[in-house]
Order: sequence, then C-alpha cells, then structure tokens
Amino acid sequence: MADSAKELAKNIKLLVLDVDGVLTDGGLYYGDEGIVMKRFNVQDGFGIKLAQAVGLEIGVITGLDQKPVAARVKELGITHYYPGKHKKLPLFEEICEKTGISPSEAAFMGDDWIDLTVMRRAGLALSVPNAMPEVIKEADWVSTRMGGHGAVREAISFILEARGFKDDAWKEWAG
Repeated sequence: MADSAKELAKNIKLLVLDVDGVLTDGGLYYGDEGIVMKRFNVQDGFGIKLAQAVGLEIGVITGLDQKPVAARVKELGITHYYPGKHKKLPLFEEICEKTGISPSEAAFMGDDWIDLTVMRRAGLALSVPNAMPEVIKEADWVSTRMGGHGAVREAISFILEARGFKDDAWKEWAG
C-alpha cells in the first residue's frame, strides 16, 4: 500500500479534507449555553500553511456548518470551504473544476461512510486509523495519528515528501 500510495502522491496538487474525525477528534463539545466548541491541532494548521506555501491547494467539505470550523478555515486562509454538505462528491468536483486540477491530481482525507464517494473519485484516498473499517479498507494511505491529533500534518508531510518538497520545507523552517 505505501509504495503505490507514494506513487499516487507524486501527482497531488489539491488536498480536500473532511473536518470531524480528520481535522478534529470528532467530538462535539457543548458549553452550558449550547455553544459548540471544536479542538483543532496546531500541527495540522502548520502543515496546511506549509502545503499552501509550495502551491498545494487546500479545500474543506464538511457535513456540519459550525462557527468554530468557519473561523479555523478562515484563519488558515482556505478559500475552498463547503460547510453543511452531506453530498460531497459534487463539491469535490466543483473544487477541481474551479482550480483546473483533475480529480486524479487531488487527494481526499476522510473517516466515515459519507466520505467514500469522494475517496473513490480522488487520485489519492487518505484516512485516519480511527476511521470506520470500511473507509480504512478503501484508503490508499492511513495516517498513524488519529484524527484531530496531527493526522492532517502527517498526510501533508507524506504528500510533500512524495512530491520532493519536504526537504526544502525543512530547510526553510528548521534551518
């Protein structure tokens, strides 16, 4: 799986992400006033910025429409954002069309059945180890880190390494 996934990753120009269970741990935290809070990992955010710095397009399609997610997406400068959408495949294809990137040059990272149609269409299907078993079975690559705990950063590092950008990013940021 790893060698073929690395070959697929060499062509990736677009990474589209699910939120709950991928960018977050999937938990819904409700305050006393019913306000939803989400936990995001800063390593994932830095990974997104690294990807953007080398020209990798980033998109987010999520089944829920929540203010904390919108705030995080805006903070990271992600312009391809589709909240509250359960039919993700048409939106994935719309992002591809808008960016001029073919689905075969796009990766999608998901964790549940709702993500499978896009994972099957994308050139590289990514997942997390705490995903549903059926999703893991169809993934080309599975992170070692759980969703919300640096899995996106790990996926981005994998893509950057396959594309030959990781060493330059390392030199830029680590000296």
